[in-house]
Order: sequence, then structure tokens, then C-alpha cells
Amino acid sequence: MKHILMIGAMTAAFALPATAEEEDAPTLMEQGAELFFEGLRREMEPALDELLGLADQFGPAMRSFMQEMGPALAELAAEVKDWSVYEMPEILPNGDIIIRKKQTEDAPETPEALPEAPDGATDI
Repeated sequence: MKHILMIGAMTAAFALPATAEEEDAPTLMEQGAELFFEGLRREMEPALDELLGLADQFGPAMRSFMQEMGPALAELAAEVKDWSVYEMPEILPNGDIIIRKKQTEDAPETPEALPEAPDGATDI
């Protein structure tokens, strides 16, 4: 009986360090995930470098645009309650930008003709 207890104690003593080493080693799933993300990083690296280059190139211009136009855009955003009632912006050949309201079902398709101005009067 003492021999069985002695063998059991020795087996447990030898097994503990092996278990501790296994806990520190990454599992196959962890190794696979590391390899996957490393490959993904290598594949994405050229695209990310190009994106950083674009940010360096356009960053100052965007910063200047936001400093100049930011307050006006914020004011416009405060005025418009629901952007879904407007069409996509249209840029005219002269550079003007028009944002039209969408036609509703009850609104006429064409604007009503304005009444004729009396003789001698000027439309303003």
C-alpha cells in the first residue's frame, strides 16, 4: 500500500510541471489565430500605407476646409431637420450647388405659372 501511495505521489509530482508548461504554451487555436492575423496584416499593409499617404496628402486641405466651412455646415445642419426629404445635391456647370426638395404626392409636378404683371409694372 505504501508503494502505491509513493508511486501516486511521484506521478503527481512529475505531472505538475508538465501541466504548468502546457498552460503557458499557446493552443492550436491560438496559434492558428496568430498566423491568420499575421497573414492578414501582411496583406493589408500596402493598402494601409497608401491610405496613410493619402491622409498626409489631403489632411491639410481638409483641415483648412473644415476651419472655413465648418461653421456654415453646422448652421445648415441645424436648419435642416430631415435630410431624407431632399434630392441628392446637383452641381451646375457654373459651380452652383442645388439641393432640391423631393416631390410629394400631393404637390404638383410643375410649378404653377405666376400671374402676368400688369402693363407698365415690373416683376421683381
